[in-house]
Amino acid sequence: MDLFSRSWTALRSAVAALPDEDFERPSGCAGWLVRDLVCHLVIDAQDVLITLVTPATGEPTVDAAGYWKPVEPPTGEDPLDALIPRLAAAYGEPRLLTSHLDDVGSAAGRAAELADPAARVSTRGEVLTVGDYLSAYVVEWTLHHLDLIAHLPSAPRPPAETLAAARTALEKTVGTVFPASLSDADALLIGTGRREPTDAERDELGELAGNLPFFLG
Repeated sequence: MDLFSRSWTALRSAVAALPDEDFERPSGCAGWLVRDLVCHLVIDAQDVLITLVTPATGEPTVDAAGYWKPVEPPTGEDPLDALIPRLAAAYGEPRLLTSHLDDVGSAAGRAAELADPAARVSTRGEVLTVGDYLSAYVVEWTLHHLDLIAHLPSAPRPPAETLAAARTALEKTVGTVFPASLSDADALLIGTGRREPTDAERDELGELAGNLPFFLG
């Protein structure tokens, strides 16, 4: 619960600090500008709110590590992915987009703090505890924080503890451990295909390099 709040607060704070011109820069999500990514975060926050008020009575079918699953590489043909840039452009001014994220994002953060970690919720056809659901979202927030700052070197980075937690979660999800020589951020970026490993990193990865990247969905 604490890591969810830290990662989400850090990401929202980084967005709030961006000057208007940065919203037109590319993000770490292929084909998306920063404004598109921020629009996606609004939808993510709505998903959190919806899930936290969708109780389930059955036994959990997944835990935090099983929530995200390796998927096929994105093709750019997903209807929602195509919709995001149009939605983002419709806001017009960045302040309208950030205001919406602040409203919905704050509500999602408060809902998470008030939720019972042991309660069970349903989403994506799965049942899991609130605690596991929120833990899974530490990966989402941390990866998208890295996406946000991919071309903004002066922007604040994700907290060290959430980077470490996201790396551990990724390793559990894909069933492999990245070399200790890779920083948490580099393991996440390389592991999820957000950047290619250098020659030296590829040597460190060894046989694992042939299995990369892992796309999560």
